[in-house]
Amino acid sequence: MAAPNIVNVATITAKSAVANVTTVFSNLVVNATSSGKAFKVNALYVTNVDGTATANISVGLNRGGYSYSLANTVAVPADAVLDLISKSVYLEEGDFIEIKADANNDIHAVCSFEELS
Repeated sequence: MAAPNIVNVATITAKSAVANVTTVFSNLVVNATSSGKAFKVNALYVTNVDGTATANISVGLNRGGYSYSLANTVAVPADAVLDLISKSVYLEEGDFIEIKADANNDIHAVCSFEELS
């Protein structure tokens, strides 16, 4: 696991990851262990698409097998959107963002990030 030097970045590739969130932690954005890249996560939006019920969302940044909470059972009201990352977060090699909800298919996630190499 390394933090690549981003002073001399040759390539910045814009990416988006999307998910229909379930009740099991799933990987949303993964920076492979030996990618040689840093990922700059710019935004993470979660939307409750259920028209009547509140749903809870949990999001973690996993590093070295340990999940550090970005959000832990945060309530998202029916038909509402929540901006979970308003400032950039960097993923080093081997890091990933994982996400789950307390109800299947009630939450949609959209994550905007850049691959720096």
